[in-house]
Amino acid sequence: MHTEIPKAPTTIGGKLKTVGPGIVTAATGVGTGDLVAALVAGVSFGTTLIWAIIVGAILKFFLTEGMGRWQLATGKTILEGWRSMGKWATGYFGVYSILWGFSYGAAAMTTSALMMVTMFPIMPLWAWAMIHGIAGLLIVLTGRYDIFERVMTVLVGVMFVTVVGSAIMIAPDLGNILSGTIPRFDSGSFLLVLGLLGGVGGTITMAAYGYWIREKNWQGKSWISMMRIDTSVAYIITAIFTTSLLVIGAEFLYGTGVEINGEEGLVTLGSIFSSEFGNVARWLFLIGAWSAAFSSLLGVWNGVPYLFADFMRLVRKRNMDTPVSEKEPAYRFYLLWLTFPPMLLLFFDKPVGIVIAYGALGALFMPFLAISLLTLLNSKRVEEVYQNGWITNAVLVGSLLLFGYLGVVELINLF
Repeated sequence: MHTEIPKAPTTIGGKLKTVGPGIVTAATGVGTGDLVAALVAGVSFGTTLIWAIIVGAILKFFLTEGMGRWQLATGKTILEGWRSMGKWATGYFGVYSILWGFSYGAAAMTTSALMMVTMFPIMPLWAWAMIHGIAGLLIVLTGRYDIFERVMTVLVGVMFVTVVGSAIMIAPDLGNILSGTIPRFDSGSFLLVLGLLGGVGGTITMAAYGYWIREKNWQGKSWISMMRIDTSVAYIITAIFTTSLLVIGAEFLYGTGVEINGEEGLVTLGSIFSSEFGNVARWLFLIGAWSAAFSSLLGVWNGVPYLFADFMRLVRKRNMDTPVSEKEPAYRFYLLWLTFPPMLLLFFDKPVGIVIAYGALGALFMPFLAISLLTLLNSKRVEEVYQNGWITNAVLVGSLLLFGYLGVVELINLF
């Protein structure tokens, strides 16, 4: 952590050169789950649901911008904001983060391994999964944010070249793509639309954004306009990736009757690519899918332990004046928690109780985030000039209704 606070850039060119945490946020938020949802939407409904990806990216932009604005305007982290709302808010986060880490760790390692075992079937899936978990741990333990950001930028570059390149290689009909930006529902598309809206780029990982901007030493109100450019870049990248996958699904598989199920669907698609464009295209596509999976793992391994360390600091009321760092025992504990206990789940089906608890708390996270930003950023905790405007409030209320509905649907499906 630097001691000297840099001056915020004032020109658009200067701001674009300074973008960084937004790229990390995009890379973390776009996992293979988002890619599969977009692919299924393309396979099922052609390009008609591109608008849902755009709306989803806009909603996530407002949520992330709200957290960034809260931190830069008040000097307090989002965890400190939640604590000011009452013990229930930090308590909810504490329980959720432990369950989430256990469940997510296994899922992230497995997904990265699935792509790798398809390309290099020299080891079983569980072995590749463990290697990815430990690789993430070692990269994060270097303790250098700049190294981590560089690795993430390279992975985003690889995703861009491969996934977006694959979509361009197909030479899709631009008229179809443009018509897909006009909101409409086809029969049977409602739940898929909700999935795209809810899934475009992140959940709990969005809350790590404030810690990444702090690692860059962006502090104070002068950085708010830079932060807005940074988050805009994050969700433009997110929308381009996800739209590319939807276009690939629509152009290749729409109307063919081929079904895409889970992450294996990406492997199936790689094989179809091979028969259409040759083996090089298949490899490029699989490398892109692997980059999406591993960059998500890496972003979580680096970002979510900050949240947990901050939570422990607030619970224990220690070191209240110093920002949390990756050297703290609570940070390292959570990093180990993400890596090693979930390895047990690689050998078993997930215990039903964990799945239900994780699903239930996860379904509540996005509505909780929307409620907290509506509460914090319309209160006297923030100077009036940095409070929400009516557009932000309208979008946050819309997010609350949408994610609240999605949460209820998820809870009903669980029980």
